[in-house]
Amino acid sequence: MATAKSSSDNIVRDVIDNGKVSSQQLLVIGICMFFNMLDGFDITAMAVVASAVSIELQLTADKLGWIFSFALAGMMCGAMFLAPVSDIIGRRKLIIIAMAIIGVSILFTATATTLTEFIVLRFISGLGAGAMLASQAALSAEYSPDKYRAFSVAAVTSGYPLGAMMTSVVAGGIVPEYGWRSIFWFGGVLTLAMIVVAWAFIPESLKYLLDRRPANVLDRVNVILKKLKIDALTEIPEVVTSKHEQETGFFRNMLRLLAKEQLRTTLILWTAFFLCFSTLYFLMSWIPKLVEDSGFDATVGREAFFFFNLGGVIGIILMGWASTKFKLTDLICWMLLAAAVLMVIFATAPGQLNLLLLLTFLIGALQQGGFVGLYGAAAKAYRTNIRSTGIGWSIGLGRSGAVAGPAVAGYLIAAGLDMSANYYIFAIPTGIGGIIAYRLHIK
Repeated sequence: MATAKSSSDNIVRDVIDNGKVSSQQLLVIGICMFFNMLDGFDITAMAVVASAVSIELQLTADKLGWIFSFALAGMMCGAMFLAPVSDIIGRRKLIIIAMAIIGVSILFTATATTLTEFIVLRFISGLGAGAMLASQAALSAEYSPDKYRAFSVAAVTSGYPLGAMMTSVVAGGIVPEYGWRSIFWFGGVLTLAMIVVAWAFIPESLKYLLDRRPANVLDRVNVILKKLKIDALTEIPEVVTSKHEQETGFFRNMLRLLAKEQLRTTLILWTAFFLCFSTLYFLMSWIPKLVEDSGFDATVGREAFFFFNLGGVIGIILMGWASTKFKLTDLICWMLLAAAVLMVIFATAPGQLNLLLLLTFLIGALQQGGFVGLYGAAAKAYRTNIRSTGIGWSIGLGRSGAVAGPAVAGYLIAAGLDMSANYYIFAIPTGIGGIIAYRLHIK
């Protein structure tokens, strides 16, 4: 006879891991991907209007770097301190709260007139983005069969570079006519409108409901099972757990990440995320301006930014597909090492436009593909009860690298270092990150 504990686990295993992938599961993953596009749009909007903002506010490169970095600092704090709340209140609630934070802060950014206002508002927007990304990664993982979990997380995460591409397209269409503030008006209104979609179509995680047992759990589980075309339950199986496992809370879940059985995995993930974030956000924040500073006009800067993120989308999808056939951490390692090599080649290549765009595309594919593999690794490495906490803290502490990367690049540029020198410098953490990730040995 199956225990109550195994009975509960078997429900999820039969419905998610062993059942056919339903339209409801695909809808969850698709909506999460679109919401991640909104995050990508918001965070990268500053990059494509950086030159216009710096002229209007008379900002030097180092001060502009602080605007980039405070947005990423907000994402760090959101991932570390807001995302873990979804392990307590649920994925769905936190996603909706995070979208409200993002939407309101973007609208106020459109009215900012001082450096301080920009810093504060971008930090708040980052808080929401960091919380939402980790919660969406957890939710998509929990609606995916184990074999396709990394692929689903990769698909959701691909929304970020898609959103960045959308930023380039939208900026090219409205900024010349309506000014740089228009891009923030657009993003804020769109994000707030999508709260309705989240409320109507985002379900709670089935695994979360069965583990946490909130009010009306049977009715909520059966609503989800109906959408998955699964027979309703007459009762929720009892879960037999230790008192220690039943206890929840932010600090308790945090301590579980550092428990003996999780410590090695946690430290490797934190280090790999830190190194890869530093390079990714150096590229995401500075590609348009670095290209412009190399003698090309703003249009070429936006094109390079577009190709970097187009490569990212393709690389992420390739990573997701390959993860169903090959060892995940092997893929991460080789993609990041290849990205580092191409960054060195980029730094030494002649300043020909077509070659620049091709290398930017390939670097985007390999760097972002390998980096997003880390999200899948984190989702597979942690149990449901600490999954959002584990992903959130990996992303959060990793984003300290994202904070440092653009700021360091800003000071280097202000000191006179050109694009080539910056690419040499940031190739190093990319390669080391790949080597470290290899040590996780996650399939």
